[in-house]
Amino acid sequence: MKNLYLLLLCLLLAANVSLAQSKKRKSPAAYNKQNKENERFLEKQWWLGITGGMNLTRVNVITNFSIISPTNYDASASGKKYKNFNLVGSQFSMEAMFYYKRFTFSTQPTFQHSRFAYSNQYTWLTSTENNSNYVQLNYAQEQKADHVLIPLLIKYELGGNKLRPYVQIGWFQAIRVGATKSVTVSGIDQASGGKNEFSDEPVTVGAKDLFAKNYWGFTGGAGVYYTLGNNVRLNLDVQYKYGMSNITSTKNRYSNDRLAGIGDAMDDLNMDNLSVSVGCLFPLRFLESGFKSLDRK
Repeated sequence: MKNLYLLLLCLLLAANVSLAQSKKRKSPAAYNKQNKENERFLEKQWWLGITGGMNLTRVNVITNFSIISPTNYDASASGKKYKNFNLVGSQFSMEAMFYYKRFTFSTQPTFQHSRFAYSNQYTWLTSTENNSNYVQLNYAQEQKADHVLIPLLIKYELGGNKLRPYVQIGWFQAIRVGATKSVTVSGIDQASGGKNEFSDEPVTVGAKDLFAKNYWGFTGGAGVYYTLGNNVRLNLDVQYKYGMSNITSTKNRYSNDRLAGIGDAMDDLNMDNLSVSVGCLFPLRFLESGFKSLDRK
């Protein structure tokens, strides 16, 4: 009889311990519910960040313009020769974006400093048979233009965990904020009794009014995010901006007396820009202080 009482007491103690442990442990259903709530939370996120980097510029001529028109040779021989993707500019951006199920909707107000250059040449010849008397002028010109860009982008993340590559496409509006132009004139003078080579000091002038107040275009590119343990993202971003409208002010083309005096007038141009940026993005929504999105399986 004593043994029976002892067995019943042991069973009651075991049942009590089991009940206490079951109260402490969450059921599988509770875990699944929590995971689903976490996944739903992580399907959308707001991000805020900064980026900066360098850019290269290409210009496409719509229509050529010139102050000097040659009479004894084809005008195309003295046309401007543009040097594309050879001068490094810079840009700095603030980015705000909303992520939802791999799609990201982003705006990146950007200050962009662009540079491009071109050269042209004019030659004056005598009417002698060997043309031994001539004057040749070479013009080397550099443009620096500052714009504030307002882009609207859609990005699509291709998956991944820590490394998350993406592609992007969008539209932008550019607002002119400043510009300068530098012209260096050099040449050969063989019409004054000998061959004399010369090079003048560069002429640098403010050229803001020579540019249109705004222009627009499309942009596309790709990049990759690297997620740190605290949910902060590092970003490498590559974009190609394709200008669709004229960046030159047709109204003020000949308004600068110093440039007109040395024979320069801006062509009608579209401007493309290739940029590479690095940055850092910070999440604005959190589950809890210890939660990390990298913990997802």
